[in-house]
Amino acid sequence: MLTGEPTRAAAGVVPHDLTDLKETARRDAVLAEERRVLAAGTVAALTRAGFPRHFVPRQLGGAAGEFAPLVAGAAAVGEECAATAWCAALFAAHGRLAAYLPPEGRHEVWADGPDARIAAAVVPPQGEATQADGGWRLDGAWRPASGVDHADWILLASWTHGARGREHRVFAVPRSQVTVVDTWHTSGLRGTGSNTVRCAGVVVPRHRTFTLDVLLRPQPGAARCHTVPYPMVAALMFAAPLLGVARGALRAWTDERTAAERPHPATHTVLSQASARIHAAGLLLDGAAGRADRAEITPLAVAENRRDATAAATLCREAVDALFHASGLRAQSPDSPVQRAWRDATALAAHAALDPDAAARAYAEAVLSPTGGDAA
Repeated sequence: MLTGEPTRAAAGVVPHDLTDLKETARRDAVLAEERRVLAAGTVAALTRAGFPRHFVPRQLGGAAGEFAPLVAGAAAVGEECAATAWCAALFAAHGRLAAYLPPEGRHEVWADGPDARIAAAVVPPQGEATQADGGWRLDGAWRPASGVDHADWILLASWTHGARGREHRVFAVPRSQVTVVDTWHTSGLRGTGSNTVRCAGVVVPRHRTFTLDVLLRPQPGAARCHTVPYPMVAALMFAAPLLGVARGALRAWTDERTAAERPHPATHTVLSQASARIHAAGLLLDGAAGRADRAEITPLAVAENRRDATAAATLCREAVDALFHASGLRAQSPDSPVQRAWRDATALAAHAALDPDAAARAYAEAVLSPTGGDAA
């Protein structure tokens, strides 16, 4: 189980200490940017901190953890390195997805323990899947796949044809059976190593596949984290690293202002407004995480979580943008932590899961539908 500020860990679970991971992430952040992939030591530290096992079912040795400590932990790491926080959050999230595999598939993925690192490229469906004896054959390319260089497994998705028509099907593939192609040349999140993977005739047995619609249905007798529909928590988990990036940017910018000989004329306004946005974003994500962990699951609760997570992401992006533009020439230096935060925040906020328009449409539909209930 993870810990971090300011949310609490689940009762009865001993939290892991993030001190080692934060120090390692801070030390290796520049190296990750230069190499466009996390250092092996950083990945080992995030594994020790419990991210890959966070949502793994307890019967397979995992924590089956709550969302609040994951959000707090990813945000805490994000203050030091966006790429580390992104991969850590996604290794956790992908472990949650893999828990929806049939029992034989779950046991195969975690045969060596709950710390297996799982990368994914599941939205949108890509590549080609054709039925083969006992399963499907995969051919083609999938991108992006964050952290794939350090993964043990990868989840890939393609369109398949089933009894009910076209299906969005997810396949669990050993990392050793795919080829990684170096295509991740970006302005932000450089250290995530979100490269392309290729398959050529990889056969995946039926017990290592599921259709994406199962993520909308609770698993009987499962822990709470496996009964929450995917739309309720997807944006939440993607927004958590961005909150950390914004907090780190504010800290770096404040340190620069404190050391400056002459204060920027708008320092008081930028500092006040940016810190307020970031504080509000933290409150929104804390509330959404608590709702995911405790609240009754209704269409309105799902829509509220999407609303709050995407609003938090927007607030963080706006805050970092303001800090960057108030940094002057200092932020134009390639070694500026504010510039790095600005590039990372811009890339993070552009993720499709954090699209505020899509979240707004879903929220309006839930509120205005006859069974939507009262808005929060």
